[in-house]
Amino acid sequence: MHYPTSLKSFTLAALTLLSATTATVAQAQGKPIRLIVPYAAGGPIDVTARALAERVRDTLGTVIIENRPGAGGNIGADAVAKAAPDGLTIGIAATATHAVNPWLYARMPYNAATDFAPITQMVRVPNVLVMNAEVAQRLKIDKLSDLIAYAKANPAKLNYGSGGNGSAGHLAGELFKKEAGIFAVHIPYNGGNPAQLALLSAQVDFNFDNLATAAPNIRSGKLKAIAVTTLKGVSALPGTPPVADTLKGFAIDTWWGLVAPAATPKDVLARLNQAFVAALNAPETKTRFATLLAEPAPSTPEEFGAFMTSERTKYESLVKASGARVD
Repeated sequence: MHYPTSLKSFTLAALTLLSATTATVAQAQGKPIRLIVPYAAGGPIDVTARALAERVRDTLGTVIIENRPGAGGNIGADAVAKAAPDGLTIGIAATATHAVNPWLYARMPYNAATDFAPITQMVRVPNVLVMNAEVAQRLKIDKLSDLIAYAKANPAKLNYGSGGNGSAGHLAGELFKKEAGIFAVHIPYNGGNPAQLALLSAQVDFNFDNLATAAPNIRSGKLKAIAVTTLKGVSALPGTPPVADTLKGFAIDTWWGLVAPAATPKDVLARLNQAFVAALNAPETKTRFATLLAEPAPSTPEEFGAFMTSERTKYESLVKASGARVD
């Protein structure tokens, strides 16, 4: 039987619309959304994901957190990339998984630029340059210019620690050395906590640490905050200037957000964006995130996609300059 061309066009359009709204219908029928966190439970990324999952319950229904740690976040991110693009599986994209790892790992299971559809940025957390307070006092280092001057007057005497080769702390340190024109030996540790313990015991001279991690020891007086890595000052550390005040344009902080598999329909992405942006803008969310020294950073999908692209470009040169590589 032959159908008129207009009927064929109508049928094709109807099938396309049906496919595009499958996820919306499924969610309306009560199917839960799976939110994959590519890191272990209990950390700041996991805590913020769980907080948002609770806040979108009324609009999106049940959101189940699934922790899939391993390989610097690559295992969990790959699970998102290869999930069905039906809006029922979303995940966290972070500095490591979507900006650093593509240049750090010799082999990647996913393409950070093409395998994901951005939903919204969630959070930005400042990093902070910290020193052991007693060491800073002994070396008469009170501000960033003092540290740079000491390093130039005492070549190769300073060292700094990080959570490992290619970590955010390592790359921040390499950028600092380059922009300041100084040299300091990098000492990698197996994770951020061992690196902080090394700083507290004066085994290393300075670290670039996540503010949320460093804050308790800054408040107790064990660590001295020299400068934050955001372009502007941070309300949680009043009086601590940005590195950018001394080294123009210096900016390197931690961020994460929400993504879906690349082929997820745009109307589904829009619905997810609307729900999660509303949750991020809620006063309760801002209060909860403030305890983690994390600032909500809601955005449109287009804004988050452009931001991740710019971050990949920035970290490409940083990773290559650092010489870090994971085979």
